[in-house]
Amino acid sequence: MKFKDLAPIAGTRRTADGYLVADVRTARTGIQLYTGREVGKPDIQVVKVYRPEEQVFDTASLGSYAHKPVTNDHPAEAVTADNWKALAVGSIGDEVARDGEFVRVPLIVMDATVISEIEGGKRELSAGYTCDLAWEPGTTPEGEKYDAIQKDIRINHVAIVQRGRAGSEARIGDGVRSWGAAPFTSDQKPKEDKIMTLKTVTVDGIPVEVTDQGATVIGTLQQRLADANTKIADAEKAHQTALAAKDAELAKKDAEIDALKGKILSDADLDKRVQARADLVAKASVLAKDVKTEGLSDAAIRKAVVVAKLGDAAVADKSEAYIDARFDMLVEDASKGGGSDPFRVAVQQGLSQVSDASASATAHKAMVTDLESAWQTKGAK
Repeated sequence: MKFKDLAPIAGTRRTADGYLVADVRTARTGIQLYTGREVGKPDIQVVKVYRPEEQVFDTASLGSYAHKPVTNDHPAEAVTADNWKALAVGSIGDEVARDGEFVRVPLIVMDATVISEIEGGKRELSAGYTCDLAWEPGTTPEGEKYDAIQKDIRINHVAIVQRGRAGSEARIGDGVRSWGAAPFTSDQKPKEDKIMTLKTVTVDGIPVEVTDQGATVIGTLQQRLADANTKIADAEKAHQTALAAKDAELAKKDAEIDALKGKILSDADLDKRVQARADLVAKASVLAKDVKTEGLSDAAIRKAVVVAKLGDAAVADKSEAYIDARFDMLVEDASKGGGSDPFRVAVQQGLSQVSDASASATAHKAMVTDLESAWQTKGAK
């Protein structure tokens, strides 16, 4: 498989004969990213290709740099003895050496027109090479996973280009350390240029250099991940809101139940309530015998008695406390009457057991039952 590899240049100078000489730092070890389409795997979006140290600095690989041609732009085919004269504008020297994680080679440009273009601003380089791409997935010594390995790397040429795939960082004469690699013209399509532009993207906090297509794929995946995280956060927020609302509803219900339970009377209090109710009904019956007390509250009984004795005007727009006071006054006035007044007798002597004990007991039991279940909701009774 054929590739184009970016080459940063440093230390340019002119010779006495007018040639341009420079040192080229190219070919780095490590992992590079490619789109699957560019390396023959269209079913894979991003392919991680590993350039191991033993391949990059292999004796045969380093030796392949020596005396290779320099071209003006990448040719549509590999440079050979058949087309060298038409394509070459210079050459690479033979002092090839390892420089850290890079390979350093000397370069000379001998074509006056191309030198003028370089001095006019065409100052970026791109190396063309071939290699065997072995699909052998594994993990680097640094713990990075990869899909394939470049083996048998062989340089074919170095091209002077208007814009290298690493952008303005790989320029002639500025001594930067950037580089790049990209598949180029295949044997099946010798006229099609397949150069990839390298960009730096950050993945999990780690900056990596990838092609334009790789950057697009990574950006899309990162956006999808961000969108998914946003949806998860929104769903969690909605879930917590729903839980809080349900907790509040349950707390309200618990408070209502506690309040109703607090209204349950003790046996002694219940007896007092029953006695007070019986006294009120007896007094009402004496004051206004036609008043129906069944189903009425204590306040309603007092109001009905006052209305029966004094008329509607006596209670119009009056508070419950006022009506209670008027009722008490009626009771007091009735208690002051002659000894034949049954109410006076009832007030002075208290209530006595009536002959219909069964009816009284039934009424008493119904009242007790009603008071005991007063805390329950209507549906639960």
